[in-house]
Amino acid sequence: QVQLVESGGGLVQPGGSLRLSCAASGRMVDTYAMGWFRQDPGKERLFVAAVSRTGDNQAYADSVKGRFTISRDKDKNTVYLQMNSLNPEDTAVYYCAARLSVRLSAIFTTPGDYKSWGQGTQVTVSS
Repeated sequence: QVQLVESGGGLVQPGGSLRLSCAASGRMVDTYAMGWFRQDPGKERLFVAAVSRTGDNQAYADSVKGRFTISRDKDKNTVYLQMNSLNPEDTAVYYCAARLSVRLSAIFTTPGDYKSWGQGTQVTVSS
């Protein structure tokens, strides 16, 4: 089982940027596909972005395409979510997730696909 710790959340003005980090620890972290999800209180957890084991395949929710970029640093066992042109609708708690993946380029976009979750980091976009 991999352990995940998110960081980088905070308060930002509309149009601003934030970079979230997800540090993974445990055995064989490079065998895990990773994803970012977000959730508002009382609502379901929604897919934001996902990256494959190798980092060469990514997927994004339509609402963040062109604004968010997911990447991973294998040496640091860290996955990043660069968020640009933020707007108030991006306000949520953001969660990092991981799951074992046999296929090198597989990506997963639903919460039920993932077995490991971080504690979440709050992102608030407001003037």
